[in-house]
Amino acid sequence: MRVGIDVGGTHTDAVLMDGTTVLASVKTATTADVTTGIVSALEQVLSSSGVDRAAIDGVMIGTTHFTNALVTGRGLAATGVVRLALPATSALPPLVDWPQRLIDAIRPSTHLCHGGHEFDGRPISPLKPEELKRVAGDLAARGIETVAISSVFSPVNAEMEEAAADILLAELPHLHVSLSHQIGRIGMLERENATIINAALRELAGHIVEAFASALAAVGVAAPLYLSQNDGTLMDAEYTRRYPVRTFASGPTNSMRGAAHLADLPSCAVVDIGGTTTDVGVLVHGYPRQAAGEMYIGGVRVNFRMPDVLSHGLGGGSRVLTSPTLEVGPDSVGYRLTEAALVFGGQVLTATDLAVAYGLADIGDRSLVRHLDRGLVKTGVEWMTRTVADLVDQMRVSDTPLPVVLVGGGSVLVPPDLPGVPAVYRPEHHAVANAIGAAIGQIGGDVDRLFAITASRTREEVLEQARAEAIERAVSAGAAPDSVEITEIDEVAVSYLPGNAVRVRVKAVGDLDLAVATSRQEGEPWAALN
Repeated sequence: MRVGIDVGGTHTDAVLMDGTTVLASVKTATTADVTTGIVSALEQVLSSSGVDRAAIDGVMIGTTHFTNALVTGRGLAATGVVRLALPATSALPPLVDWPQRLIDAIRPSTHLCHGGHEFDGRPISPLKPEELKRVAGDLAARGIETVAISSVFSPVNAEMEEAAADILLAELPHLHVSLSHQIGRIGMLERENATIINAALRELAGHIVEAFASALAAVGVAAPLYLSQNDGTLMDAEYTRRYPVRTFASGPTNSMRGAAHLADLPSCAVVDIGGTTTDVGVLVHGYPRQAAGEMYIGGVRVNFRMPDVLSHGLGGGSRVLTSPTLEVGPDSVGYRLTEAALVFGGQVLTATDLAVAYGLADIGDRSLVRHLDRGLVKTGVEWMTRTVADLVDQMRVSDTPLPVVLVGGGSVLVPPDLPGVPAVYRPEHHAVANAIGAAIGQIGGDVDRLFAITASRTREEVLEQARAEAIERAVSAGAAPDSVEITEIDEVAVSYLPGNAVRVRVKAVGDLDLAVATSRQEGEPWAALN
């Protein structure tokens, strides 16, 4: 039995599942401190089910804590930044494209040092231990306890990042170290940015994990804790402490995974309408289609794995503007929906009020919206329907129409027929699809590297090496070895580099090994983290 919890901008949802069967679900208001809402949802879903709390095998949480911290610039730690590249890359120093507000928030100590590799693994320049010892001295003098280390082409050869980490840890054993080859992909600046974000969140991650663990203890659940990653898989509490950046965009990912499970459609478009936003993504073989290139998080350009999601400010709490023309959103009352909307006795005309007045939903007190002009209501619903259909159309990469699965509590905002869509599904438990996606999460491992194909190393050997590495990473992260499968493999020739360079991406996914998870919770170390 698993409990899945997902925190959104308006609602915190929780489900209790026995295998693939939903036993109980609950939707509560997200609280200002987020954690209180999680405790409330957990308590309610367990109480309503009547299940013995000792029978819970795992609790899976999708959270917005870390995304909110970056967007607001709050809770970020002073961070050391070490780039191994000299004499190369000095023209564009670290943090060169960051918003000033975030630079002020992380109060960086930046250092350019010798090191790095070419694309084929040849060193640019040797590492200089004395240089790094001076860096350690500066970090200690400033009281900095977390550092991001990046090296040119470290996804190809990570030796210098690892050696630099050993030198810094020998000087400062308490230091939290984030290595770029474990965070991002090919692309130095974007990978470095992602690593700096991860380092700045490490301290907050420790506090959040402890708060979640305390919440479980408070309601009498002793099961292992997992957090959702942005690729649809899970990581345990200790892994989260090290890689908080991997929780970004886990909410839309959970909704897509939950939709695939509920509708039994491994390939489709998913429209998740919540209280604040509408998120549209595409499922391929049951997992979200990944964004192909770089993206911006909080104004920072990054390139770590993220789902290809199109978001729009339309949700159940969206304010309806009638002048000069009718428009719904993007401004929203958010988690104040049950106070502010007309159907709940409030004074704000929201998208939910339009849906209730039109007859699409039975929420609150319908008599409170009977006075609304019928023309206004009809125009508003048509506006929302057209907007959602346009978002789905933008996500298509071919002329083949995609079936659509509607999920989320706000999915009642639109009728079951969307223009240009061959079929629309709104499955049972659609309102808590995000929590279901968290609960059914699996364990994954991936590889994204450049390989050189030579006379002594053929294409087939390169692909086999990448597959083996991905499987090993999934098992090390807690997947049952006999359940791991390769779910994605992509091979692209890199023509702008000398030689036969090829970029290979491989993803492996397996079922969570609960026996291993329990032993790790009791103190056995993670092989992947040693």
